[in-house]
Amino acid sequence: MTSPLRVVIADDQALVRTGFAMILGAQGIEVVAEADTGTAAVQAVRRTLPDVVLMDVRMPEMDGLEATRRIVAGDGERVPRVIILTTFDLDQYVYAALNAGASGFLLKDISPEHLVAAVRTVQTGDALLAPVITRRLVSRFAQRDDASLPGGGPDRADQHRRLASLTPRETEVLLLIAHGLSNAELAAHLHLSEATVKTHVARILAKLQLRDRVQAVVLAYRTGLVSPTDRQAATS
Repeated sequence: MTSPLRVVIADDQALVRTGFAMILGAQGIEVVAEADTGTAAVQAVRRTLPDVVLMDVRMPEMDGLEATRRIVAGDGERVPRVIILTTFDLDQYVYAALNAGASGFLLKDISPEHLVAAVRTVQTGDALLAPVITRRLVSRFAQRDDASLPGGGPDRADQHRRLASLTPRETEVLLLIAHGLSNAELAAHLHLSEATVKTHVARILAKLQLRDRVQAVVLAYRTGLVSPTDRQAATS
């Protein structure tokens, strides 16, 4: 019997924490701790070693972005995945969250079903962004020069060399990832098994020295491998 997913919820509003805990608990996901400050969140993670952390951005003592940095930088065997949950869909929060090491960024108005799916998605190693944020990520920031972003700054040439190391199939998979396809959609589009797709994705991330799919999407646009105007062509 597999152990239930273990989650820490960090939000300064008790009602939000209670609501999330009820939603997750109803689906067999165990909420092992709640925290109302960033400091308490870091302490709760160190104490309980969860699989996933739901992290608010604006909290007392320490904001959720700094708390995320400290959690992801942990040197233990189990570093949890962090999903940033906020009512603020401001662009700077998206980039700050990704740079802090978050595996997902979702708005608090998502449905209960999507919340549960998000927790399960990042726990398996995938990364996610709310659709509205993904669109903005592509359309507004694809051409930004920012050394703190994947594919930016003085390492741009090195990223191009790593792209060149991909096989034709891996390049094709990266293109489709950049256009937002899930593993299941990739498998159907390429007539492959999901296991084979996961192997391709893992190899792509390893060759490009990236943490997750979110960074892969950013890199694909930042290096010019794809552009917002060819989204339809890639998946038609």
